[in-house]
Amino acid sequence: MAEKIRLSSFAVTLLAVLCACASPATQMTEASPEAPTPTASGTPIMLYTHCGTEELRVDDTFFITETPLDDGQGNPPPGWGNPYQPGTVTTSGSQAVFRDANGHIVTFLARPGATGFLKICS
Repeated sequence: MAEKIRLSSFAVTLLAVLCACASPATQMTEASPEAPTPTASGTPIMLYTHCGTEELRVDDTFFITETPLDDGQGNPPPGWGNPYQPGTVTTSGSQAVFRDANGHIVTFLARPGATGFLKICS
């Protein structure tokens, strides 16, 4: 019985580790070549930060940061959540701005015609 419990605990732990290292859980669809529709106020979002803060998808538009943020080891910088950081995103033209309750502000630029993320986190 104890062997089955240890094996089950190992399987759950392994599954958690594998899921934490997966790429963002967003559907990869073809991005619209048009600029994103502006929003009046920030839309709640869980920004994927596990491998640093570099890319974002809003609706069918993929964005990339002006300046990637990480700790130098491919992880989020100190003070950021891992694997996600809750906040809001506001889009206007070819820009998306992420803000959170900790005062983080990150500007992203649209990648017209992009159909997926540049970096696949492993």
